[in-house]
Amino acid sequence: MKSTLKDILFENPIWKSIVREDIRPSEWLKTKTLGLGLINVFLFVILTLTGILLMFYYVPDTGKAYQSMKDLEYVISFGMIIRNMHRWAAYLMIISVFLHFSRVFYMAEYHKPRQFNWVIGLMMLLCVLIMGNTGYLLPWDQKSYWGMTILSNVISSIPVIGGKLKYLVLGGTEVGQNILTRAFDMHVKVLPLVLGFLMGIHFWRIRKDDILAGSFLHENPTAPAAENRPGSDDPQGQNDIGWSDIITRESSKCLLILAIVMGISLLLNAPLEEVATPSVTPNPAKAPWFFLDLQELISWGPPFWFGIVVPSVVVLFLMLVPYLDRGQMGTGQWFHPSRRIQNILFTAFVTIIIGLIIIGKFMRGPGWVFYWPWQSWPSP
Repeated sequence: MKSTLKDILFENPIWKSIVREDIRPSEWLKTKTLGLGLINVFLFVILTLTGILLMFYYVPDTGKAYQSMKDLEYVISFGMIIRNMHRWAAYLMIISVFLHFSRVFYMAEYHKPRQFNWVIGLMMLLCVLIMGNTGYLLPWDQKSYWGMTILSNVISSIPVIGGKLKYLVLGGTEVGQNILTRAFDMHVKVLPLVLGFLMGIHFWRIRKDDILAGSFLHENPTAPAAENRPGSDDPQGQNDIGWSDIITRESSKCLLILAIVMGISLLLNAPLEEVATPSVTPNPAKAPWFFLDLQELISWGPPFWFGIVVPSVVVLFLMLVPYLDRGQMGTGQWFHPSRRIQNILFTAFVTIIIGLIIIGKFMRGPGWVFYWPWQSWPSP
C-alpha cells in the first residue's frame, strides 16, 4: 500500500506518541481550570521574545542604560512597542500567576498527591516576582534606583548578617554599576532558566499527579470517555470534545492575550521617570507596585520584623498548606462547603495583600503620610 505524505507525517509512531489522539481530555481540563497555566506559558513566550529583541539595544551600564530606553522610544523603529509589550506582559504574568495560584487553592488542588507541585507553583510565583524586580531596575531611572535602595535598606536591617548580605547583593556599599550588572545577568540569564526549569517540573508533575490521583478526585483523563463505555447511548463518541477542540479554544485564548498586550502597548507607554540621580530623593520613594504591600508593612514597624520575618513566615506557611490540610474533601470543586474556613482565611489574606498595594500606590503621599483619595497632597 502506497503511503501518502499525510500518512508519513501523522501516522508514524513518533507523532502518535506525542499527540496521543486516543486519549480524550477530562471534563476537568475542559471546564474548570480557566486555562491560566497556558496563559502564563504564553506570556512567558512573549516576554522571552521581546526580551531578546530588547537585548540588542540595551546597554547594562549606569551611564548608558537610561539612554537605551530613550533610544527605544525615539530612535529605534517600533522600539517603544517592544518595550511596552515586555513591561505590560510582565505585569499581566504576575497577576495571572497569582490568579492561578489562588485558583488552585480555592479548588483544593494541592491535596495528595499534588502537595509538592503546590510548592513548585509557589516557587514559580516568587521567581516571577524577583524577575519583575530585577527588570524594574534596568531602565535606571529614579523609580528604579530608589526602589532598589528601599530593598537594600530592608536587607541591611537583618541582624548580624544584614550589612554583609546587602554588600553581597549590591556588589558594594551603594546602588551603582555592580547591582545593575548583577540585575541584568539575573534577569536575562539566571532567572529565565530557573523559571523554565520549574515550569518543566510543574507540567511533568501535573501529568504524573493526575495519573496517581485517579478518578476518586475527578474524572481520570486517561480513562475512556463515558460515551464509549458499554451500554452508552453514544457508542461512537460523537458528543466528545476532543483534543482538537481544546487546542482550538486554548489557542484562541493565546490570541486574545496577544491582542490585549498589543492593545495596551499601543495605548499606554511603559513608565519612565528622570534618569537616576542619587542626590535627588523622590518624595515619596516607592517600590514596584507588586512590592508595595511589603513597603507598606515596613512602614508599620521595624523593617526586619515587618519586611523580613512576616513575609518569610507567610511564605513558609503557604508552603506547608498542603501538608497541614491533608484531607480530600472538596478537591476539584470551587468553594466547597467543607472548606469554608480555609477559603475565608485565604480570601482575607488576598484582600490584605491587595489592600496594602492599593494603600501604598494611591494613599501614601510625601513622607509616606496617609491621605484619603479625596484629600490633596501638599505641593513639593
